[in-house]
Amino acid sequence: MAETQAAGGGSDFDLSQFYGVFFEEAAENLDQMEQMLLALDVNAPDDEELNGIFRCAHSIKGGSATFGFADVAELTHKMESLLDKLRRHELQLTPPMVDALLESADVSRSLLARHQSGGQDEAVPTAELVARIRALAEGGAPAGGVAAAAPVVPAPAPVVAPVLVPTGAAQATGERFLEISIGPLAQPELADAIKDLFHDIEGLGTISDLPDERPGMRAFAVRTTSSDSELLDLFVFHVAKEQVAIKELGAVAAQGGGGAAASPAEAYGFFNGAPGAPQAADHQEAAATAAAPQTAAVPPGAAGAHPAQHKAAAHASIESSTIRVAVNKVDQLINLVGELVITQAMLAQNSRDLDAGLHQQLLAGLADLDRNTRDLQESVMSIRMIPMSTVFSRFPRMLRDLANKLGKKVEFVTNGEATELDKSLVEKITDPLTHLVRNSCDHGIETPAERLAADKTEHGTLTLSASHQGGSIVIEVRDDGRGLSREKILAKARERGMDAPDSMADADVWNLIMLPGFSTAEVVTDVSGRGVGMDVVKKNIAALNGTVELESMEGVGTRVSVRLPLTLAIMDGMSVGVADEVYILPLSSVVESFQVNQEGINTVAQGSQLVKVRDEFMPVISLEKIFQVPRANPGHGNEIMVVVEADGSRVAVLVDELLGQQQVVVKNLETNYRKVANVSGATIMGDGSVALILDTGALVRRARH
Repeated sequence: MAETQAAGGGSDFDLSQFYGVFFEEAAENLDQMEQMLLALDVNAPDDEELNGIFRCAHSIKGGSATFGFADVAELTHKMESLLDKLRRHELQLTPPMVDALLESADVSRSLLARHQSGGQDEAVPTAELVARIRALAEGGAPAGGVAAAAPVVPAPAPVVAPVLVPTGAAQATGERFLEISIGPLAQPELADAIKDLFHDIEGLGTISDLPDERPGMRAFAVRTTSSDSELLDLFVFHVAKEQVAIKELGAVAAQGGGGAAASPAEAYGFFNGAPGAPQAADHQEAAATAAAPQTAAVPPGAAGAHPAQHKAAAHASIESSTIRVAVNKVDQLINLVGELVITQAMLAQNSRDLDAGLHQQLLAGLADLDRNTRDLQESVMSIRMIPMSTVFSRFPRMLRDLANKLGKKVEFVTNGEATELDKSLVEKITDPLTHLVRNSCDHGIETPAERLAADKTEHGTLTLSASHQGGSIVIEVRDDGRGLSREKILAKARERGMDAPDSMADADVWNLIMLPGFSTAEVVTDVSGRGVGMDVVKKNIAALNGTVELESMEGVGTRVSVRLPLTLAIMDGMSVGVADEVYILPLSSVVESFQVNQEGINTVAQGSQLVKVRDEFMPVISLEKIFQVPRANPGHGNEIMVVVEADGSRVAVLVDELLGQQQVVVKNLETNYRKVANVSGATIMGDGSVALILDTGALVRRARH
């Protein structure tokens, strides 16, 4: 990885220790930039949004230049130039500009990934993209693209270095006008990094380029209240002090030898509003930065404080609100809490037989331990919970590109972005949701012509929503497209030799498309229609102890609902006993329990059993028979039924006794042993024994068949 030279002593200074933070912040800035670009109204772009996009590019450029990633710095510098002209209304935003900026974000992401991996991958070529952005920024047409709009304001005249004399006004306000020369530099981007300080630090001052014909040199006109030593302290991270020359400027004599004297501000374009003057853009950026919630407000009377103090105050506000922690540390913490839950359960079980009068203080302490353990578990688990917005934010860009490719107009709507889900589940749900969204755009949403012919609007609507329901999270993908064709699905099923009578219920017909290799697509494309997809989606969701439900109406639209548990680490369970065995039922699936006599159970065809609960017949599942539990006295027990619900259906589970409700730490049985039918995991009980956690969805499906 690259190293840059430290300022001051000229010795090598390893910046690799800061790479992790830089790459994370750069990724966040690229994601934010992409979201804002997608939300831009091309015909009437909002100035604040343009300022926000500019700041993202500006931050990435500064960091890349500092760490020596010249390819990223060059590309983002060109992006910044184009965005600067757009936010100053020198250019009119056009779709080719948005496309070029989105492509630049993608390329920047690839370049950064390459640097993060140590330069192992092949470098992404950027010359054509840089040339295209430069042409757009100059008001010309990009190569192979559409001509960009002509500038609406004439370009500024070049600044000519004037002759300077002191003025009383500058002395009265404490402001100083300086000429700062930097160089010679092996990396020209480092001078840009110093220039960026004046954008980033509120109250530092203003800066403008000056012509300097010497190789590797950059010169700036600066207005500031800071001393030379304060400025050098800020620059020292980027360049050596020996490379910086600072000299005082004053009022400006009239250029060309005649006329009245002008102020330095007028000569350098600080206040005169001339096109291209940096001050107008800086004012917009400063106002936008002040409006951002993360930025700390500067208290009255702090204007004359050291510039570094302003920067420290701003960073203190950001650091106090969030902290970056490695995922493996969080996982380790959750595992330790899980062991604590098991230990607490052991203590609680061993203390049941203690005399409350003799051991009152001990039992009170154990009760406090129980309460604090539960509170600690909930707090730690909340650390792993992240909002669904991290998943939803991936789709606007993908949907935009896909809709353009298919010639469709799609409006993307999201609801419930703040709904939280365990991080491990978020990572595993992304791919199935991606397929569902692509499927809705390709198969569901019609072309504009087809929608108009069906008395619909040109724009189709694709909605992605998330919400909490009980102990689960429900994610829905809805579209107002053509819906599923019952006739086509039945015909395809019959082609494959399946039993598909016309009397099949709609829900059973829709479930046919989740069979392996089942597809009604007439044309195979690179988007979908290869017969692989919905079955994989269902399999992946089932592996997360989740379910998939599908509803559709031809000509109206389709809805796919994915139901998942909130977490796979720790859960509330109902422990039940069958003979000498203990099983755990997820508490979120338990509806009720009741006592029943064997006479109340009716046997029907093929040995299946039913029980009548409030005028409703319900299938009966016997855990003793499913798991072949040995019993010392056959024929005894099984006097309690627990009603569980999954996949929209209910079954009654026969057990001997209810042992109570408790938190259980879920252990993956498949990883530690092997996959067991009707079991989703295992846990360690208070006495050290292992209890199986039942898969209620599998039990319901078993009862159906």
